[in-house]
Amino acid sequence: MDLFEASEAEKQPGQPEVLTVSALTALIKCSLEEQFPSVWVVGQVSNLSRAASGHVYLTLKDEGAEISAVIWRGTAQRVPFEIEDGQEVLVRGGVAVYERRGRYQVIVKSIQPKGIGALQLAFLQMKEKLEKEGLFDPAHKKPLPFLPETIGVVTSRTGAAIHDILAVVLARLPQVRVLIYPVAVQGDEAAPQIAAAIRELNRLGGIDVMVVGRGGGSLEDLWPFNQEEVARAIYQSEIPIISAVGHEVDVSISDLVADARALTPTQAGEMVVPSSELLEEKLDTAARRLAQALIAAVRQVRARVDVMAGGYAMRAPVERVRQYEQRVDELAERVALAYRRELRRLRDRAGRAAATLESLGPRNVLARGYSITTLAGSRKPLRSPDELHTGSRLRTILHDGEVESTV
Repeated sequence: MDLFEASEAEKQPGQPEVLTVSALTALIKCSLEEQFPSVWVVGQVSNLSRAASGHVYLTLKDEGAEISAVIWRGTAQRVPFEIEDGQEVLVRGGVAVYERRGRYQVIVKSIQPKGIGALQLAFLQMKEKLEKEGLFDPAHKKPLPFLPETIGVVTSRTGAAIHDILAVVLARLPQVRVLIYPVAVQGDEAAPQIAAAIRELNRLGGIDVMVVGRGGGSLEDLWPFNQEEVARAIYQSEIPIISAVGHEVDVSISDLVADARALTPTQAGEMVVPSSELLEEKLDTAARRLAQALIAAVRQVRARVDVMAGGYAMRAPVERVRQYEQRVDELAERVALAYRRELRRLRDRAGRAAATLESLGPRNVLARGYSITTLAGSRKPLRSPDELHTGSRLRTILHDGEVESTV
């Protein structure tokens, strides 16, 4: 039957046309949906509820009125922040009529907090949530190893971050083993891949420290490092983790959860491998502590001998006391000799380590006849003639100067 069809009695002359409830509701639905296909509405969220289907239902209100709204599951899954009662929001959507109840509502296509960016609000909400759970607690943070044998790196295979880290690490300690786990570092797939990589490196074992990060970028580019699954993977890691997200001003959730934060990937490389100066300082400190321990041991033995010599049983046999004194003197001489020998060994070892690190420095490499060629105005070394064309200006760095040339 047509929605606007009336009964025979209703069609009598002089009688008004009578509509069914469904017909009237359909007319209202068509009128509203045609007139308001897309509108922007600002209001306060109330009566928020989430159905098992994933749809979100809420009411938008102000001082004078309120209107129902619904966010279908597909749209709700893309909202980066947590919608809460009391929030002032700006929504875009179309007006529709729920015919079964004769109620009009806004079908929300996008929603954002009023006065603050959606990503910034999502960051603050996630930070507050994880801080309450104790994920930022300094007591949970693990110390970094002083001289690691194996370093795990979770970052992009092609980004600048991996080159910056390797350049520092291998220049300082060429013997170190670096295990690279390539992942996406931006986009929807980045967070699951980063979290999975952290868990996989923990499962493999044998890794002393891990660097997780990427180079700089916009807030949207860096967003995977603010995701909850990445934060929890870092927190649950048994391997100490350095967060090296290349943004010096802003702090990411990963920075707060990690055992240490590096402002840049280059600084992360400096943090995982000590410099030659620090290595020598550690060896000197160890030598001093050894000497102090040996001297303390000698003093303790001498004190015990003095106590025994002053006792009643030892006062008579003076000769025996003298024998003990001679034995202490011999022991002191042996300790002093051992101390000097160990100190000499440690200094030789430190000297060899420093010489090795010094020989691997860039200036010594250049002194052996090597050179570095870059395009003029760039610091990136040339690796292939395919990067050149006629007229390219080149800059060649030698041990004691530079040369500019043109192809």
